[in-house]
Amino acid sequence: MISYACSWKQPPLHVNLQQNDVHVWFASLDVSVPHLSQLASTLNTVERERAKRFYLEQDKARFIAGRGLLRTILGYYSDVEAAELQFSYSSLGKPFLAETYRGSSIQFNLSHAHGFVLYAITLDRKIGVDLEYIKHIPEADRIVHRFFSHQEKADFHTFNSDEKPTAFFRYWTCKEAYIKACGQGLTHSLDQIEISLAPKKPATVLSIKGEAQATCHWFLQELQPTDDLAAALVVEGSQPLVTCWHIPHWQEITV
Repeated sequence: MISYACSWKQPPLHVNLQQNDVHVWFASLDVSVPHLSQLASTLNTVERERAKRFYLEQDKARFIAGRGLLRTILGYYSDVEAAELQFSYSSLGKPFLAETYRGSSIQFNLSHAHGFVLYAITLDRKIGVDLEYIKHIPEADRIVHRFFSHQEKADFHTFNSDEKPTAFFRYWTCKEAYIKACGQGLTHSLDQIEISLAPKKPATVLSIKGEAQATCHWFLQELQPTDDLAAALVVEGSQPLVTCWHIPHWQEITV
């Protein structure tokens, strides 16, 4: 369970999701007015009503872009028109597709931060992804003390003051991606997964719920789409083939 951050490429003209694949998509949520209008046309009534509740226009536009882009991408994989896709939700609000693809369930997760979004797509595996903007957190030491394991606390305090913001969000995204993959939300304690971090080295999982052997059931990969964003991907099972794409223009993606 160790992997370096993937390289980000522009998506190909055609995408094809195989059983061992994980596709990660990164995009800006700030799109032009014509593109936003096209994305808005894919939303259902509930999503449009939710968009209306945002007070700031920027937040409203980003919600529409994020939801419309999710529908667009999933529509490619499921061979269903984006506007026709139907979602179901877990008791904790995690979305999943109501339809299936080639007889296998498409699993996906998403995260957004600072005007950007990540989508992770796979087949028949639990999957979680988290994206965070790296910034100074005054209460970081308190959060580490309360929610991190003894080893993580010791390791965190080996970072100097300039390194701590990045270290904190590397820890956080790895833990949050695992929690999201499990579908537990933050009701699942952050100390259930223990992460080992070192400067300029990828994160590794030391234990899950105190058991080192349980780490073989999960794959972790750190992602770094930009210098000021931290991200992580967690997938159930053995190591998949992870492909990372940066979407410069959502409308150029085809299958």
